[in-house]
Amino acid sequence: MLVQRHRLPAPAAAALLLLSGCNDPAPPATGEIRPVRVVTVDQRNDGEDVSLTGTVQPQVEVNLAFRIDGRMIERRVSVGDGVTAGQIVARLDPENERNAVRAAQAAVVAATGQSDEARNNYERQRELLAGGWTTRVRYDQALQLQNTTRAQLDAAEAQLRIAEERAGDTELRADAPGTVTQRGAEQGEIVRAGQMIVQIARQDGKDAVFDVPASIKDRAPADPAITVALTMDAAVTARGRVREIAPRADPVTGTFQVRVGLTDPPPQMRLGAAVTGRMRIGRDGGLEIPASALLSEGEHPAVWIVDPATMTVGLRTVELARFDQSRALVARGLAPGDVVVTAGVHALRPGQKVRLLGAAS
Repeated sequence: MLVQRHRLPAPAAAALLLLSGCNDPAPPATGEIRPVRVVTVDQRNDGEDVSLTGTVQPQVEVNLAFRIDGRMIERRVSVGDGVTAGQIVARLDPENERNAVRAAQAAVVAATGQSDEARNNYERQRELLAGGWTTRVRYDQALQLQNTTRAQLDAAEAQLRIAEERAGDTELRADAPGTVTQRGAEQGEIVRAGQMIVQIARQDGKDAVFDVPASIKDRAPADPAITVALTMDAAVTARGRVREIAPRADPVTGTFQVRVGLTDPPPQMRLGAAVTGRMRIGRDGGLEIPASALLSEGEHPAVWIVDPATMTVGLRTVELARFDQSRALVARGLAPGDVVVTAGVHALRPGQKVRLLGAAS
């Protein structure tokens, strides 16, 4: 067989290092039938089931906070309480904002009076100017005053809207139904704008969250079907699909956080419940044989193949995908059904007749 010489992959090089020094056995006597142990290569299972433990978490968690500073005089919900859209969950002392609204209302009343007076004066000057009873200067002054007072009224009305909105901001309302999972302030505290008052887990959906090793993440199919079951009651299950994969591994554990969106989870899968996720993943391609079957042929690993018809052996080079002290994963060179010698490999020669001591698959 003509063997092309090229750089060996790491598994093949490791195999040759292990087998070096065992390539040149003394040929047996002519016509001798050598007893050998063999293994029949079988097609490996195309996948395996893996299971990981995680927890149920909400798909969306939001922090509710006031838009203004103030002293919180009331918090109507606590951890574990359910809320509905529009429900008041907390209130600030509204006295300052109410005073600001009253001041803004008074400013609007004053600006309205000034604007009305300026408009009436302008109308008179316009009529007098048409009859020739006033000067152009007085008419222009009346027009300018009308425009000025109208702008002042617009500004006062805008300030009133701002004051009314700030007064409304003293009440903190839930924007969607959900469950309170955390509180950040107590009644009587001075809170800042944007400070978390309560955290709400929305009812939009639930995720099963797992910490997945890189070896499993890299071998998983593109869109795997995942079965999620309660750890304490395996009969409670739900189906799920991968919704989000962390782009960066955890610096401590080296695992990747994977969020699996649950489809119609049963009520027993409450937030924080421990769950077990099961998924079928593909295995590395190739056929597995015992490492004792390997020897070297030039620069390549090889194995003895038994011809069942003639009970003779022939040497065949193979390409390894992975190799360790006990098993070897053959990427190329073998096919299901091949009978490979696993013991006595260094006492054989091409065409040697053999007697099988035992076979396995």
